Parts: sequence; structure tokens; C-alpha cells
Amino acid sequence: MDILKLLAAFVLIVLVLALKKPLSLAMAIAGAAVILLYGLAPDIAADALWRGLTGRPTVKALLILYSVTFLQRMLEKRGDLLNCRNALNGIFNDRRINASLAPCLLGCLPGGSTVLICGPIVRQSVGGLLSPTETAAVTSFFRHIPESFLPTFTSIAIALELVDGYVTPGSFILAMVPTVLALFFTGWLLYLRKLPRDTGVTADQPGTFYWKMLLRSIWTIGLAIGLILTAGLPVYGAVAVCILLNFFVGRFTIKEVRPFLCSAFEPRLIANIVLVMMFKELLDAAGVIAALPQQLSQLPIPSFLVYALLFFFGSLIADNKAIIVMCMPMAMASVGPGSFLSLFVLLMSMGYAAMQLSPVHVCLTLCAEDHKVPLGPMIAKTVPMVAVFSALTFLYYFVLRAVGL
Repeated sequence: MDILKLLAAFVLIVLVLALKKPLSLAMAIAGAAVILLYGLAPDIAADALWRGLTGRPTVKALLILYSVTFLQRMLEKRGDLLNCRNALNGIFNDRRINASLAPCLLGCLPGGSTVLICGPIVRQSVGGLLSPTETAAVTSFFRHIPESFLPTFTSIAIALELVDGYVTPGSFILAMVPTVLALFFTGWLLYLRKLPRDTGVTADQPGTFYWKMLLRSIWTIGLAIGLILTAGLPVYGAVAVCILLNFFVGRFTIKEVRPFLCSAFEPRLIANIVLVMMFKELLDAAGVIAALPQQLSQLPIPSFLVYALLFFFGSLIADNKAIIVMCMPMAMASVGPGSFLSLFVLLMSMGYAAMQLSPVHVCLTLCAEDHKVPLGPMIAKTVPMVAVFSALTFLYYFVLRAVGL
């Protein structure tokens, strides 16, 4: 019965999103449905909502969102994102590298508008050798690779907060290295290997010039990742260090950065995070997370496959943040200590893969519009890459399980 109630709440999320309404509204309606379906007393519901609004996971997720957006504004101001492309042209003179590595590097920071910067880079690198829909699919696929593993993205930040004590950010990033390689291999296998390597552009500067340009363009991103991995800093702390250093390295003035204090405040994204976390607390208060693992274990397929399917189809028709909140805690509670990391990697990869096909993923719409192709055909060209990546991810899951992770 609990599964049916949860399914009803989930269907409401899907229906609201299908009507092209914002995720925040979908989560608010689903939250109200949980209160009614599970008969939560007013004081219990109010306490859960308050924890979702002011709790430590929510505050940390909001700090990450704000700090990363602030840093992105600084990089855009100095043209660092566009300089990344020019540097890669001068270093590699390779269409395949430019069409994959450039959008990947530019995609290391959140922001749907980043895909609009990637579009011209990929089109120039492809040079008409792929169809417009293939070019759009390649742009979207490689631009989103960082979203599969970097905790600077909201979905991963939320997931890591939900499994705090089970999986650390550093261990997750390291464990995702093979999956990132699998993503590059998949895109190369299906599309980029069709391209000749030479770009036809002759570098007019020595190689050291372009390496320095690349370093100047992405040093803040690399440093943030390094601080997370080596110093154990929280994501918002690592990004704050980079913001401070970039203020001096980039020779910013107070007048230049003052507008960023407001523009880095994204009301829509903040509302999404807060309402998603409130929804999670309501599920906790209703006892859903504690009760469902036992019920799901009674299904005639392995539990890891149950959760993998939930994450894939839930993310495909709704949003991976919603399915992370709904299912990640109970998934972690359903396995032993030797399986935490392997299951977490599998589920995050499945949710990520589904988002590359989801019509509710706003970046896909922006990418299709930028390349002037219909969204449906672009998604169709992405399906083979997602299929290959998903198969490789399942193989990797069994490898991690075999070594006790």
C-alpha cells in the first residue's frame, strides 16, 4: 500500500512537469499529497517542512549553488570559457578532441546557458561532417559529462548529503573516473570517430602560449576539484577559495563583482532545492523510506536492479533530483557496508543517463534550439550513446561489487 501511495505522489510530479510547470510546483503538490495520503498530523508535517527548510543538507546545497554561480559569473566576465576553446585549437588541432573536451571542460560548472557556448565550438569542430541532429546530440552529451561526477552540481550535492556517512565526495569522484572514460569512449565510438582529426587551422603562436591560455581559463575549476579531493573541503568552501583567489588573479574590482552578489542568486533554482528537501523530510516523517526497502525486496528481481530501474525511468519522466530524494536513502539502507559505493555509483549513473534523454531537462531544449533541430530527433541520436554507457555502467557495478566496494 505504501508503494501505491508513493507512486501516486510520483505520478503527480510527472503530470505537473508534463504540463510544463516548474519543478518547484511539482514538488509542492507532491508534498501536499504525501501529507494527505499518509495522514500526517499538522504538527508532524510542520516539523518536517521546517527541517527541510532550515536543515544542514539544505543550507549546504544552497551554499554550493550560490558559490558556483558566483564563480561562473567571474569566468564569463573575463572570457575564460571562450578562451578554453581557442586554447584547445592551438594545442591539439584535433576535431575529435575539440568536439569532446571543450564542451566537457565548459560544462564543469552548472548553468543551462553553458550549452549555448558549447554549440558554436562543436559546430566549428565538426565542420558539417555530422548531421545537425548528430552535432546537437554530441554537444549535449559531452557538455553534460561533468554532471555525472562533480559535486558542484546540485543533484550530486543533494545525493551526497543524503548519503552522508555512507559515501564521501572524494571516494565518489575517484570511483566515477572509469564511468567518465566510458562516456568519452561511447561518444567517440558512435560519432566522433567519423571525423578527420585535422582542424585545418594553423596555430600562429607557440604551444606554450596555448597551454598557458588553457590554464588561465580553467585553473579555478581544477583547483576546486583538487581541494575537494585532497584537502577534504566541502564544495562551497573549495569554490569560495577559488573565488577569493580569482578576484586577485583576474584583477577584478569591487565594482565589477558587486552585480554578481545579486545575479548569483537564482530564485528558481533555490526554490527547487528547498522544496525538494522539504519533500524528502515529509517522506521521512511518513515512514516511507524506512518501510519501502523491505517491500521492494519482495519483488522477483535483484534489489539493485529495482533501484536502477527506478532511477532511470524516474529521472527520464520527471527529474533526477526528485528520484534521488525519494529513493537514495532507502537504497542505501537496503545494502550492507561493502556495497554502498558500488550501488551509489550505479544509481547516480542511471539517473544521469536518463537525464540525457529527458524532455524535462531544460538544457536539451536549449541545445536543440541552438542547433535549430527538433528535440525528438536530437534525443533519438542520443539514445545509442546512453544505451552503450548504461551497459558499461552495469559491468562496472559488478566489478566494484567483486572488489568489495
